[in-house]
Amino acid sequence: MKLAHPLVSIVDDDESVRESLPDLLKELGFSAKAFSSAEEFLPSDYVGQTRCLILDVAMPGMTGPELHLELLRRGQRIPTIFITALKDDTVRPRLIEQGAVDCLFKPFTEDALQEALNSALPPD
Repeated sequence: MKLAHPLVSIVDDDESVRESLPDLLKELGFSAKAFSSAEEFLPSDYVGQTRCLILDVAMPGMTGPELHLELLRRGQRIPTIFITALKDDTVRPRLIEQGAVDCLFKPFTEDALQEALNSALPPD
């Protein structure tokens, strides 16, 4: 199935994020698919179609950073935007050093998300 808009996959254990973020992404012109865990995302058919990944940092089981590294290990370089409720100033620089496009602190603004998406998926 070929999608008309770039697919942004969201992996977050927070149900409210999985319900609200896809709607916002669709308003911004993207297709969106939400997953509750890395373990749900990894075996899915959506991995290969995903043009940008929005990952929660802290999740039960495999964390966002662990998923990011696992995808890199598999040779899948998907532009990744991390989101986190952790107010730790060391998190963002560390994730960017590991190849993340950005790390947004919850709650983030629509503008901050749009800016991160523009960095991850520059217009053709």
